[in-house]
Amino acid sequence: MQIDHPSPTGHGLSSYGPGRHRRVVRRFLRHRLAVGSLIFLLLMTFGAVAAPLIARSLGVDPFAVDLFNRFAPPGGASLLGTDEVGRDLFTRLLHGGRVSLAVGLTAAVFSAAIGTMIGLLAGFHGGRVDAILMRVTDGVIALPILPLLIVLAAVDLSKLGLTAESAGSETADLARLIAIIAAVGWPTVARLVRAETLSLKTRDYVTAARALGARPGRIMRRHILPNALAVVVVATTLSIGNIILLESVLSFLGLGIQPPTASWGNMLTNAQDLVWSEPHLAVWPGLMIFATVIAFNFLGDGLQDALDPKAGD
Repeated sequence: MQIDHPSPTGHGLSSYGPGRHRRVVRRFLRHRLAVGSLIFLLLMTFGAVAAPLIARSLGVDPFAVDLFNRFAPPGGASLLGTDEVGRDLFTRLLHGGRVSLAVGLTAAVFSAAIGTMIGLLAGFHGGRVDAILMRVTDGVIALPILPLLIVLAAVDLSKLGLTAESAGSETADLARLIAIIAAVGWPTVARLVRAETLSLKTRDYVTAARALGARPGRIMRRHILPNALAVVVVATTLSIGNIILLESVLSFLGLGIQPPTASWGNMLTNAQDLVWSEPHLAVWPGLMIFATVIAFNFLGDGLQDALDPKAGD
């Protein structure tokens, strides 16, 4: 005989009944900055996903070079004007959002998955397993992240067996960025999940599951992980902003997404020599990076307050 469901005494997402869900939503809605941030991010995501349709509806091509239309002022189909080679700035911002959001969300999910697995194993098994995994975690935390990312991003993929065409493709650039960031971005989630697991494994329902013969894998999967998901959700949300910043820095340094593919980072790179004569070329992508990172941070704060089991209603 085995226990299939966590006890109602748990405080993770799996233990939320209808009343608990309503309280969480009510607390989140009271956090006005988080609600505003969520609306902004939903609009940004919609604009990024619909970027090709928006470009077609405006009758512009964000990748078409028109040297006779350089630095055109806002107006007509070009809502924000054009850049140094005559490309429409507004639609390039939307396409840049597709890249930055895709890297941020995907890398954050992979980082959370790695960190959750390591944190669960370390917290549940303890002893030597915990010591080894936490020393590895401490080692990754101690690494100088930005220099390491720069070195890894500079690796020539064609030397690793890929054809020159595949190594220089947009998909390869995205996959490399996501893999590099995910490989070094998991320690925070791992430590948070470990701490939560150490608390959860002493609960009565986990003790009962052990007594009834449940295997460690089943206990972690059915009783501990669902109750630790709130911590994972908050940590993942907060990490997305940092990942978008890292992607923008690497693209700004020419080691991330390569032109003509647009990202907010490489748009800043192209604008750096024109910051005094055409400042709007740098202001708009910089403003999008700033607003998106701040929005994810406010959203994470709101989720943290809403999911806190000790928070008052």
